[in-house]
Order: sequence, then C-alpha cells, then structure tokens
Amino acid sequence: MNRTAWRTCFIAAAAILAAAAPAVHAWGGGALIIDHACSDLSRLPAQWADSAKAKMNLYNAHTSHGSQICAGLLQLESDNTFYSASCGANVLPKEPETFCVFDNNSGGPAQYWSTVSGMNSTRTVLSSNPEINASLFIWCVELNTYTEAQLQAYLDSICVLEAEFPEVTFIYCTGTAQYVGSNGYNRWLRNEQIREFCRANGKVLFDFADLDAWWRNPDTEIWEQATYRYNELDIPYQHPQFEGDDAGHTTIESCLQKARAMWWLAAMLSGWHADPSDSEESSWGGLKRRFGSGG
Repeated sequence: MNRTAWRTCFIAAAAILAAAAPAVHAWGGGALIIDHACSDLSRLPAQWADSAKAKMNLYNAHTSHGSQICAGLLQLESDNTFYSASCGANVLPKEPETFCVFDNNSGGPAQYWSTVSGMNSTRTVLSSNPEINASLFIWCVELNTYTEAQLQAYLDSICVLEAEFPEVTFIYCTGTAQYVGSNGYNRWLRNEQIREFCRANGKVLFDFADLDAWWRNPDTEIWEQATYRYNELDIPYQHPQFEGDDAGHTTIESCLQKARAMWWLAAMLSGWHADPSDSEESSWGGLKRRFGSGG
C-alpha cells in the first residue's frame, strides 16, 4: 500500500506517515478515518480481530444502501468463518466470540437523528442494550439534495447523542457515491463537509463514499478511483466494477469491501493500532480503557 493510501486511512493530529515504514497510528485527540485503504484484512492481526469479536457490539441504522454492511459481513463469514458476525433484525445478537450488530433496516434520518422521535428511538435502543458500544447511521441518497444547513443538523444531533452516551462511540458516515451529475456534485460537497468536521473535531468516520469509488484491480494490484468531470472538478463516484444489485443497490464485491473496512474499524475501536509497542499511556489509553486492553 502506498504512502498516500495509508495517510487517508488514519488522519490524526499527531500521527504522520514515515516515508518508507509502516505508519505509527494514534487516535485520541485526532480523527479516525476508515476508507478503502483500510480494507486489507491481511494487515489485521488475528488477535485484534478476536478482540473485536469479544468486545464490539454495533448499532447499525440505515435504509436500503446501508444493508451493504451486513450483506458484506455475512458473506465474509461465509467465505471465512474466522470473521464471525451476526446481524439481528432490530435486536442485538448474543453470540459469543462474534462481531454482533443490532441492524435497524428502517433507520432513516427521521428514525435516528432528524426528529425528536428519531432521537428518542436511538436513545431507547442504546439504553435498552447497554452492551452496544458503537453506533452508526448510514445514508441512503439524502446527500444528493441536502443543504449545508441540513447536513449541519446531522452533525449537531450526533454530537448531542455523544454527550448523552459517552460510553458509545458514534461513527460518522459519508453518503453513497452512486450518483453523478449535479446530484453527485452536491453529495460530494456534503461528504466533504462531513470529512472536514470529523478531521477538525477528532471524530470517527466510516468513509462509505470512498469505499464506493475505489476498486483494487486484481490483475494490476493497483487501486483505481472512478471520477467524473463536473464544474471543472473530478468528482468521485461509484466504481463501474460495483454496478449491480446483489444487495443494497450494489455488488457483493462492494459489500465485501465495506465489510473488510468495518472489521478494521471494529478492531481499532477495540484497541488495535499499527504499532503494538505503544504503551497504555499513549493517546490510545482512553480508548483502551473504554473497550478493554485485550486482544
């Protein structure tokens, strides 16, 4: 993986890549950004995948596009049982040594963050399932038309929930990169708004749009990004390799790419980072205290 790809994988206030060595990653005051560069499971040590299975319980709220995550997790487990995952329909599975997901497939903005009832629904899920230690809302196509102010309301609402549930890591997410033209341009603007907010405020970001736009060519072993020209800018969009409707309006290959990235994120939230010699007193200390130091 090249230096640029590693840099996009983890952007932290005091974590910069060395030119020819693996990155030393810190996530405490800085942002944790998971994108296509975080989808190579050969780089994820088995003990940290085990740590994720032992510790991580995710609330995943979404409508159609967000179903890609569980579709990918379950396909990955089918391909390799080591990556055991369980997605419960509006219930948190109780399976040991398994990455468990409370999967709400009717969790649009109004059911998660954009209305009083939606915020209360999220509060109820988290309060009723204290084992949940991470929560994610995945966009459908809302960002194709959202204004800056509408997107800011999302950011503000998640910050409110963060304050109310300090033991839960709220994962921010960019929107699907499936559309082009003016809708794709607006989506890109809103995705950039999310990314900048996460970088500036030390948040956790699952960069769904980036995972849509990049595909690793198995023949050349080179990452390829799909872009289109709009307003004299190159705007990323869903790679043609992922055009299909196997699950969540895309291909199983795309779902698997997102699932691998989700395993990276789960492992990192459970304490993994690139330099295992870092001490408990590093910037990872607070995170390790939240999820435990095993793995």
